[in-house]
Amino acid sequence: MPSLLKNSFTNKGILFGLLGTLVMSLVMLVGMGTSVSPLPEPIPLAIAKGFLGSTAKPIVTLFAIITHFGYGAFWGALLYNWTKADGTIWHGLGWSVMLWLIMELIVLPLLGWGLFGSAITPKIAAVTFLLHLIYGVILGWGLKRLSNA
Repeated sequence: MPSLLKNSFTNKGILFGLLGTLVMSLVMLVGMGTSVSPLPEPIPLAIAKGFLGSTAKPIVTLFAIITHFGYGAFWGALLYNWTKADGTIWHGLGWSVMLWLIMELIVLPLLGWGLFGSAITPKIAAVTFLLHLIYGVILGWGLKRLSNA
C-alpha cells in the first residue's frame, strides 16, 4: 500500500472529499431536476461523453460518477496532506475556488461551453461557483474537526 494512503489525514481527506462531492452533486441534480440550474447537463457527464463518445449511456454515466467522486476524493486527500492539523474552513474555501477556476478556465472551454460557461449562459459560472463552495465548506469543516480533535 502506498505510504500516502497510510496517512490518517489522507484517509480523512478522502472521506471528506467524497462527502463534499456527494453533497455538491446532490444539490446540482436537485437544481437540474427542478429546472433551477442553467446547466444543460451535469458537467461530469459532459466530460465523460467527451472521453467515451458514443459508448452506451450506462457506461458513460458510471464512468462520470466514478471519476467525479475520484476527483473529489483526490483533491480532498491532497488538501488534508498539505494542511495536516492546521487546516481551517478558509483552506477548504480557497481550495474550492482554485478547483472552480480550473473548471471554468480549462474544462468548460474544452467542452465547448466557453470560458465560465459563457457560450451557453453566464449563469453557469455562478451556479458552479456555489457548488464548489459547498464542496469547500465541507472540506474546511472536516479540516476544522481534525484540528480540534
